[in-house]
Amino acid sequence: MEKGIYFFRCAECGTRNKIPEEKIGVSSKCGKCRATMKTEELLNDKPVVITADNFNEKVIKSPLPVLLDCWAPWCGPCKMMAPVLDELASEWKGRVRVCKLEVDGNPDVAARFRIQSIPTMIILDRGVEKETMIGALPKQQIIMKMAPYL
Repeated sequence: MEKGIYFFRCAECGTRNKIPEEKIGVSSKCGKCRATMKTEELLNDKPVVITADNFNEKVIKSPLPVLLDCWAPWCGPCKMMAPVLDELASEWKGRVRVCKLEVDGNPDVAARFRIQSIPTMIILDRGVEKETMIGALPKQQIIMKMAPYL
């Protein structure tokens, strides 16, 4: 990534657009289809809470690659992973959208990905499932799996 430059995919046509840091938060247009892009989403440095209601908008139509953490509040390994995912959300701000899906509260979305063990982390790019990681993993291992999408 060039310093001060972010790549942001248009939700309408999927074209990858360069956004200078000083233009983040300002309404931008896609260079191909001219659709308005909500670049303020690049400023989010915390995991995004995913529900059945916002799944398509925040995960499938994400302008950034997504790391989806499927977890439950009663799961010890999930609790261990929470600070790691918070760190990654901050470190990857503007490059990856880190999301958290509470599986007990969203069984339909969990079933869509055939979640049988938690924590399960799924990498999606352009709404397509690319990789799945199961269990509490070291931060470095998650970074290595995400490297092709950064």
